[in-house]
Amino acid sequence: MATGNLRRMNEVRDPLELLLGRDPLSVRRRVEALERMLEGLFKVPLLGRRFGFDALLGLVPVVGDLLAGAIGLYLVWEGRNLGMSRWQVARMLANVGIDTMVGVVPIAGDLFDFLYRSNTRNLRIIRQHLDRHYPAARTLEG
Repeated sequence: MATGNLRRMNEVRDPLELLLGRDPLSVRRRVEALERMLEGLFKVPLLGRRFGFDALLGLVPVVGDLLAGAIGLYLVWEGRNLGMSRWQVARMLANVGIDTMVGVVPIAGDLFDFLYRSNTRNLRIIRQHLDRHYPAARTLEG
């Protein structure tokens, strides 16, 4: 593939296409943005550890964890729509389930939400699938 074509594929396109596009590159950008929002939006100054809305929602007893789990299921849905295997989807569901079930436990669940990043794990599974089956959707990291 010519360098110009790859460069054009990795350029930011119409924002509406990013939100609604069904092509692998749009899906990749969408799930990466969601994972960043859920797991790495803020940084703890002295620790240098990043956290996002998943940990913040976990501070709201039960309802926050269930909402964070529902948002995490969106990543699973996107992966399923990409044609991922049942095993991969099951692993992703297990990650969200563990995060949600342990997150419901007061105090210990909040610490677990801060340390266990189910959305990051699921993004890794999706990236591996995309890199293997849709190499043109690979993004350059730098």
